[in-house]
Parts: sequence; structure tokens; C-alpha cells
Amino acid sequence: MRREISKDRRCDGVDFQLLQTYNYAFLDEGSKREIRRAALKAVAIPGYQVPFASRELPIGRGWGTGGLQLTLSLIGDGDCLKVIDQGHDDSVNAVSIKKLVQTCTRITTTTDSEQATIIQTRHRIPEVPLRKDQILVLQVPEPEPLRRVEPREKETKRLHAEMDYSSIWLRLYEDIVRWGKITIGPDYPAMANHRYIFNPSPIPRFDLPKLNRAAGLYLFGAGREKKIYAIPPYTDVTPLAFEDYPFETEHFEGCACRLCGSRDTFLDEIYDERTGEKVYQCSDTGNCRKRQEGRHSDE
Repeated sequence: MRREISKDRRCDGVDFQLLQTYNYAFLDEGSKREIRRAALKAVAIPGYQVPFASRELPIGRGWGTGGLQLTLSLIGDGDCLKVIDQGHDDSVNAVSIKKLVQTCTRITTTTDSEQATIIQTRHRIPEVPLRKDQILVLQVPEPEPLRRVEPREKETKRLHAEMDYSSIWLRLYEDIVRWGKITIGPDYPAMANHRYIFNPSPIPRFDLPKLNRAAGLYLFGAGREKKIYAIPPYTDVTPLAFEDYPFETEHFEGCACRLCGSRDTFLDEIYDERTGEKVYQCSDTGNCRKRQEGRHSDE
């Protein structure tokens, strides 16, 4: 499906007359259909890794090609896109991906997660919970949660099929014996729908509870590993933990964002060169900016 573009239409210095020969959203229709079929299968089997033929894109593998292919395959005329890189809207990776998608599709973009219909993210989930009409696409470097304990792909497939997760439980137990706690931070393994253990991507543990019974759709794309998996709306997501060593998230007691004053969001610890002291700042820059605007309006 090619799109008719006005010859005098220009945006951000791009002459869309030159783009008339390009397929909408960069990928060809056959590629997008194949990716959507893989995504549908992933939605039908929560946590199951669906293989797909990962396409070449104008960014290096490992820099978000899996998430970008999902975004380009799902996006349409009425969508509004938000792109996050470790919580930031203005990082090089986030800005570059946003500019590529906007150039190919001319859709609107935003830094407000509540306005977006599709959110592509790396290493963070927005602070505001998703609505049922929103899709969150996560870039995943390593989709296999058993890779910590089993390097062979053939064996990990067999373990998933037989629901034999004793090796990952042993890995958690060894952590407790050696360190007195489970030391896994990002990539903390969780079980979807009481069946498949999946890797939630390198999000902090603080974000993992947001997946449980969430209203929105979570899609995970690993371009380099050629895998897609999903957490559909209202799916039970349970982080792996023992009864006497329950799952814990990162703590920020006594800390507040230096910009918006938030005490209930994920905070980045940064070094203030002016004072020489450690300070805290919201990781989700879009939400932090919105909180600041709300506080100023109240004043």
C-alpha cells in the first residue's frame, strides 16, 4: 500500500515528493504482515518467544531494531508516538528513532505518555500506568531468561516446553546462599500467566510490578535474536521469588526529585558538579516535566 503525498508537502526539511516511492513506515507490506502475525501469536501465548525474520534497518542490530520493527509494523495514521531511552525523551537514541519514524510516516510525536498511543522504550516503563488503548513496545537485547544458566538454544527451548525451570530457581537460591539476597537487578525473570518464564528486558525491578494485570499491551522485540513475545492486557505476571525471600524493588526512602519533588517515582542518582553532592532526579523525564508544569500552575 503506497500513500499519496502532496507534492508541496514538506516537514522538518524533508521533501515528501522524494518519499513517494517508499512504502509507508519504511518496511514493505509483506514484512509488516509477517511481524504482525508473529505479534498476534505472541499475544495468544503470553511470555512465549515467537521467532520472526528480523529485517535490516538503518540502525545497527542491538540498538533497538526489534522494537523499531514492531513500531513500524503497528503504527498508523491516527497514532501518536513517544520514544524513551532509559526514561529520557531527549537522548540520542530516542531522538534518532523518533525522527526516523516521523520521517517515514508523518505521524505526531509527544513526550507525554498519556497522549501517546504507541510508546517505544528502552530500559524503562513510564510512571503513568497504560490505558487499554495503548501499546508499549520494549527493545530487548537478550530475550532468553534461561541464558544465565543454559547457553544452548536447543536446551532452553526444551526446558520451556517441559516447564523445567529448576535451573533458574537454583540460580536464585545460590544468590541467597552467597550474598544473602537475590542480586539480579535488571532483566529480573518473571512468570507470565503461570506458564512461561520471560525476560522483561533490562528494566529496573521497580518497573516489573507494572506489568501485572496491566490494562495495556506490552510487546517485546529482539531484532538481533529474532524473537517477539508479549504480555497481553490483564495477564498475571509474577516475579520469581521465595516465600522467605520475597521480591523487592529498588528503594528511595528519604529521597526526592530535585526538579519536581516526586518521592514515588524511579529516581536516578546523579552528581551535581556545582555542589559536589549526589542528587536525585526522575528517570522519566516526560512525567517529571509534566509534574513541574502542574506544580507551577498550582502556584
